Amino acid sequence: MTIKYAFPLVAAGVLAFAAGLAQAQDAPKLSYNVGVASDYIFRGVSQTDNKAQISGGVDLAAGHFYAGTWASNVDFGDKTDAELDLYAGFKPNVGKVALDLGVIRYGYINAPKGAGYDNYEIKAAASAPVGKGSIGGAVFYSPDSFGPAKEAVYYELNGAYPISAKWSVSGALGRQTYSGSGDYTTWNVGAAYAINDGLSLDLRYHDTDEHGFGKPYRSHAVASLKAAF
Repeated sequence: MTIKYAFPLVAAGVLAFAAGLAQAQDAPKLSYNVGVASDYIFRGVSQTDNKAQISGGVDLAAGHFYAGTWASNVDFGDKTDAELDLYAGFKPNVGKVALDLGVIRYGYINAPKGAGYDNYEIKAAASAPVGKGSIGGAVFYSPDSFGPAKEAVYYELNGAYPISAKWSVSGALGRQTYSGSGDYTTWNVGAAYAINDGLSLDLRYHDTDEHGFGKPYRSHAVASLKAAF
């Protein structure tokens, strides 16, 4: 079965699980987050033209089911003001492996007519403990991706390791592919410091192998501060 046809079945499974869990006895829990960063990097590419980011979101969890929304400023050199995402999914456990099957809808406020920025992805991810740390992988599929891009798939391998009660290190290696041109590889590595139970600082280096695509694809050192409550 090809990715193109397998992922819609995953989406159907997520919706079926969600419907069942919505009726479960687990009391729904709301959580919130706000953040600031020196840049908004998505898969190695600046979404704010190398300028600062302000973001925030709301999440609802009930058992293994989750849903939420998240917003951030963006700067694509046009009239687009912000990104507004909606997502939902299901996080079951298979032994020590944690799965995440979900759907993400990316929306853009005041995007130019016909720009085609709005899109959605279907996500399948897994992570497992390795010693004190963890390793994971994920695949994201979009039948009609951002802007002129059509069918797209993003693959990622990632890992994290705590080095003390406050500090942890993590990194990821990803590959963004399109049905046409524009494929590239991206990676990031960084360290996070837990200031307290709800506030964390992250220092991270991002890069891609396609600096020729322009400034948004070049290396970035980003500092971010996030509060969750």
